[in-house]
Amino acid sequence: MATTLKQVPPRIFRSEEELAALPASERIRWRLVQSGQRWHANDNISAHVREGELAELKAEVQAKLQDVLQALVIDTESDHNTNETAKRVAKMYIEEVFRGRYVPMPSVTEFPNVERLNELMIVGPITVRSACSHHMCPIFGKVWIGILPNEHSNLIGLSKYARIADWIMSRPQIQEEAVTMLANELQDRVRPDGLAIVMEADHFCMHWRGVKDNESAMVNSVMRGAFLKDANLRREFLSLLSRKQG
Repeated sequence: MATTLKQVPPRIFRSEEELAALPASERIRWRLVQSGQRWHANDNISAHVREGELAELKAEVQAKLQDVLQALVIDTESDHNTNETAKRVAKMYIEEVFRGRYVPMPSVTEFPNVERLNELMIVGPITVRSACSHHMCPIFGKVWIGILPNEHSNLIGLSKYARIADWIMSRPQIQEEAVTMLANELQDRVRPDGLAIVMEADHFCMHWRGVKDNESAMVNSVMRGAFLKDANLRREFLSLLSRKQG
């Protein structure tokens, strides 16, 4: 006869003392649950990370990675190449390649469109790097951004496009979702009449494993506003891209 297991509801911690006794990852996760915010691989969770917790989280990840190396039967004690691999990889994940999950978006200076510019602007190619959410394999690519501003648009410096793209890509990502996330951020900040983004990237989950196809790349795009409605504008943007790539 099958036994039905009774599900025990998660305990609600009511004091800071109880929370302080938990590992950093559990404290952060508890705050996320309480706020109703999801924590998918490509979500930014910086609003729920307190001062000093990234150092704790890095130490926690290091310990877990050490367990992974042990499970892979790698002698990290006598192998000088892997003595501090867990420490190096934990630092890389938290402070570099997945940094976009744990820190707020870099500050972006915005300027009013005093001259009422309304012509097509293209920024790119911007080099981007990430890791796929499925296999944690590297993604290397380039992004082109087309902006059609209006008199009410906020204009941002050229380097800020690269900073925003890097912040979004510095997380485990899926390319289709990354392009949409970048488009949403730029739409909210610049408020243009039209926005177009094209990304082309190499995925090492195809190059390095699986089919091991070195020639394949993925290209996808997001078109909004005037770029959706005006075929001539869309054609101009794509033709200028092809010249740049050539």
